[in-house]
Amino acid sequence: MQLTLNGISHRYGGMPVLSDITLDIPAGEIVCIVGPSGCGKSTLLRLIGGLERPDEGAVLEHGAPPDDSLNPLTYIFQDFALLPWRSVAGNVSLVLEDHGLGKAETDAIIDDVLARTKLSDFKTALPRQLSGGMKQRVAIARALAVRPAVLLMDEPLSALDSQTRELLMDDLVGLWSKTPFTAVYVTHNLNEAVRLGHRIVVLSRRPGRIREVVSIDMPLAERAARVGELAAKQEQLWSLIRDEAAAADMELIDA
Repeated sequence: MQLTLNGISHRYGGMPVLSDITLDIPAGEIVCIVGPSGCGKSTLLRLIGGLERPDEGAVLEHGAPPDDSLNPLTYIFQDFALLPWRSVAGNVSLVLEDHGLGKAETDAIIDDVLARTKLSDFKTALPRQLSGGMKQRVAIARALAVRPAVLLMDEPLSALDSQTRELLMDDLVGLWSKTPFTAVYVTHNLNEAVRLGHRIVVLSRRPGRIREVVSIDMPLAERAARVGELAAKQEQLWSLIRDEAAAADMELIDA
């Protein structure tokens, strides 16, 4: 399923947050959204996911989701959002419980997504027993369980330390390489953007407008080894953001 953002504008009260965002999100691509603090990245993701309605414009869906999709647009949050009294398998099963699936089918889905996220051996563990990286793997497994057409990822690695973030990026690349998925990935981390994004959308300072769309024509699986080329792309992104990021930082301090 492909998405098109057509002239999206949004405001909170009298404050404009996003202005005239027009963008295609092709099927099978990871599109990263970056920009200075307060530019509307997370707001844009909420509009795409239907949690809010834009004041102007529309989010258009092209093509049907997969036949077995239980939830076409599915979120992965930065804070994991796990139920502490449920096991790993229980947290994954939560999203399957209102879909009329039999036990055998539910168990098969859980076993599949836990295997894909390297969690099979931790099926009965509780969230308090897991590291931050493992908790986020549970959140990813839970999202995959509903077979989404589009993953909406809101700074999913920002709460993790740098080593765990590297491992999770490798995991996401591995998941995409085996079964390409469509994703909109919001991040403030330019390293994540160049490692994971097929295209990187740079938003301006509030109200967020598209300043530039940077494409990276390099297979995801090769990027970890091509550090120099990625560093150049990262510097290109930072050159687009630097001045407005500094201004936004001062605005937050003054506020």
